[in-house]
Amino acid sequence: MHLNLAEIAMRAMVYFVPFLFALCFHEYAHGWVARLRGDNTAEMMGRLTMNPLVHMDPLGTLILPLMGILFPGSGLFFGWAKPVPVNERNLKNPRVDMFWIALAGPASNLLLAMLSAALIFVLGRTIASTVYYRPMLEFLDVFIMLNLFLAVFNALPLHPLDGGKILARFLPRSANYWLEQRQHISSMVLLALFMFGAMSFLIVPVRFLHNILLTMAGA
Repeated sequence: MHLNLAEIAMRAMVYFVPFLFALCFHEYAHGWVARLRGDNTAEMMGRLTMNPLVHMDPLGTLILPLMGILFPGSGLFFGWAKPVPVNERNLKNPRVDMFWIALAGPASNLLLAMLSAALIFVLGRTIASTVYYRPMLEFLDVFIMLNLFLAVFNALPLHPLDGGKILARFLPRSANYWLEQRQHISSMVLLALFMFGAMSFLIVPVRFLHNILLTMAGA
């Protein structure tokens, strides 16, 4: 599918800008909860911010998402940001604290999705009869889907994803150490699955949550 410059700019506004915001909010949530639990490493390194430049990963934040915009039929619109640094030595109870720090990421995207659904509910009862309602509804619907994908993907119980650190709370230390030492392998497997479209199974829980939120919003 060939896109002209106007279409590329429009897709960037509809997809890439909200995606970038969702990524930054996700990483900010990690750093914010880490500070609450006693570690201010992210703040000291300038990562406790919504500035996308400090969170960008060349492949996950730029190349893959922009490929998804330029080639909409590829199904590649997804990505990630650089993980926020956490020094476990500053945490009072690293095993428990890391659980909450990791959980903050997916939870932050669920929060954005729910707030967007709440906004749809409000708009549907205030401006539904105007010409502005449909474009805003479509934009918020995309934002909900992006955040749900980020939440579900990052909750997968594999290192280096947040889900791996969440799972670590319930595993023996030796088992978690074994998994952490092999996270470079799971990273490559995840990337390969993603590149070849094998991550499409994520659409099942995403659609389920999406339908629940839109039903609650009355959309």
